[in-house]
Amino acid sequence: MTRDAVLLMAYGSPDRLDQVEAYYTDIRRGSPPPPHLLAELTARYAAIGGGSPLSQVVEAQRAALQAELAARMTPVPVYAGMRHIAPRIGDVVKRMAADGVERLAAIAMAPQASSNAAGYRRAVDAALAEIATAGGTPPRVEYVASWHDQPRFIEALADTTREALARFEDPSAPLVMFTAHSLPARVVADGDPYPDELAATAFLVAEALGLERYTFSFQSAGRTGEEWLGPDILAELRRLGAEGVRELVVRPVGFTADHLEVLYDIDIEAQGVAREAGIRLERARSMNTDPVFIAGLADVATTALAPVPVA
Repeated sequence: MTRDAVLLMAYGSPDRLDQVEAYYTDIRRGSPPPPHLLAELTARYAAIGGGSPLSQVVEAQRAALQAELAARMTPVPVYAGMRHIAPRIGDVVKRMAADGVERLAAIAMAPQASSNAAGYRRAVDAALAEIATAGGTPPRVEYVASWHDQPRFIEALADTTREALARFEDPSAPLVMFTAHSLPARVVADGDPYPDELAATAFLVAEALGLERYTFSFQSAGRTGEEWLGPDILAELRRLGAEGVRELVVRPVGFTADHLEVLYDIDIEAQGVAREAGIRLERARSMNTDPVFIAGLADVATTALAPVPVA
């Protein structure tokens, strides 16, 4: 019987302030960041407690998914690897091969497909090539390109948005804003599916909630000097405040865990702009180990590892 496993892949984030420089350098493909940008990023991590909880959250997601699969009588080991910090995706793939894994489902914890998410696949492919070059037998990989419309993922997003709306005196009154990490605007010209898949996710959640209106904005754009996808969340908050919006729920749909882009970019930076604009902003909680979300992730994994019908 083929030995199957699941590989969860996340971007990675520093746990401590003394890791920020190496992490930022890795993101910049080995180019050290200018001192002022390093200082700015370090200050952001300091503001959320001195480091990101992302690694711990992904480990908890890994354990929860493994338990969910075992409960379904389809027990398979689940591993987790990061792109820009240990444990590296490539190292984890090599460990999986050493553990005797013959086939793995590779799932990026980025539900929508994008050119940026393709970096996860490149990391896996590089490790497979190294295994083969060393004379080993690389596992067969079932790549999950996208799961932006997975029913339980949509259900979990809708449930947590509903929770946030319930914090208001009239839950039907607040406007809902969906957000996701921005990418360079050139990806649209390159035919990247990311914007369309984000729009589809937002539409499905809005439909599940019965929303008559909602808005979408991008956040956390890079400091590269080129144009990034918009509208930007901070500009949108100012616009909405000027138009008289006073109650708002922000529901990230491109993130599945607490990390800097949620805990700082929304909870501190966007929250501050919202207050200045006269808006009460409530953020829907992150998926993390939400049971419905983990069940959806298990559905993704079992579909990827389903036996191929014999013609």
